[in-house]
Amino acid sequence: MVKHLMEHLYTTAPATALSPGTPDAAALADPAHSEERVPLHHRGLLPLLPAVLLVIFATVDVATSEGFRSIVWVVLVPGLAALLCGLRATAVYSVLTVLVYAVVDVRYPGGGFTGLPGLILVTVSGLGALAVCSARLRALRRTDHIREIAETTRRTVLRPLPSHWAGLEQAAAYTTADVAAQVGGDFYDIQPSPHGSRLVLGDVQGKGLDAVACASALIGSFREAAFYEADLADVALRMDQRLRRHQEHVQALGSDESERFATAALINFPTTEAADDDTHVELVNCGHLTPLAVGPHGVRPLKGDAALPLGMLGLTGEAPTSTLVPVRADETLLLVSDGVTEARDAAGDFYPLAEDLAAALHRDPALAEPRRLVWHVRAAAARHAANGLTDDTTVLAVRRNHDLAA
Repeated sequence: MVKHLMEHLYTTAPATALSPGTPDAAALADPAHSEERVPLHHRGLLPLLPAVLLVIFATVDVATSEGFRSIVWVVLVPGLAALLCGLRATAVYSVLTVLVYAVVDVRYPGGGFTGLPGLILVTVSGLGALAVCSARLRALRRTDHIREIAETTRRTVLRPLPSHWAGLEQAAAYTTADVAAQVGGDFYDIQPSPHGSRLVLGDVQGKGLDAVACASALIGSFREAAFYEADLADVALRMDQRLRRHQEHVQALGSDESERFATAALINFPTTEAADDDTHVELVNCGHLTPLAVGPHGVRPLKGDAALPLGMLGLTGEAPTSTLVPVRADETLLLVSDGVTEARDAAGDFYPLAEDLAAALHRDPALAEPRRLVWHVRAAAARHAANGLTDDTTVLAVRRNHDLAA
């Protein structure tokens, strides 16, 4: 379950200054939890806590009578250092603990657990703390390595996209249901081509690594077909065929996984249109949520001919068709995965995406700017989800790059 959407998100928004009320680039950060990336021994004054306890234990022991001995409590200091500090600091704390114990214990020889048995106990505690700290740091290095592998996988499936590219201005937010994996069954990409700027947002049925493998196969197929195929519908067909070949390969390896399908919305911005004029885009929708056109004047769906999801087009033998849809110059196209619209509140009601956007645009027409739009949708969906977002969640906002028309 994803409880903190803001901390586990990927975006292509640039690190530039934004207008008042707009989220800065730091808030649209890498999906990995920032606290998990920072070792405990690099976090401010936290490594000084064992020193504070050491001083407190020694002071209390000196300030009290022989009937109350607290110096043996310093045995806790090396263990705490092993959890909060690096190996060198833990070694320093272990030595200091032995020295402080020996110095303070001289004042009350032979009392309680003091003397030689106490000294042995404190020494063993220090050695044990070094072993624990070393094991913890090795585990941390392994975790970092695994995280790097997950990050590389994510960047392979979902490559970073410039915020201004292929004549388009875009922003995207991606959140996985499996935070540790950092990548799931949702996929999106933008591919410039001689036929226009093509984009796709899709959602593979199911979860887990098998869904990631399907998403990787589909996104690779899109990048090639979108560049070479003149007809956007043929791009969808190539993706459908690639998914079926992928499933055949998986089954040939002996996997008992049931056949998957993927919904996808493909859009093409023709190259012949001026960036400052109203235009038309081509839309091919293979069972995906209807994209929305979001502008200062409101929200409207981009309705086109419906087709079966990818992986199922062969069931009917009917090829998908592309539809020309008008888009005004001040409108941004918004595509989301069902993780957004299926976010439920405490009453079980789904997040009303279109209605929420209409109300927000009424208050602030400038919300149609891609970065602000993505920020609003992802934050609103997270607030609406009473029990957290339990599915992969993707938000993609794209419009023609108006700066190129200036």
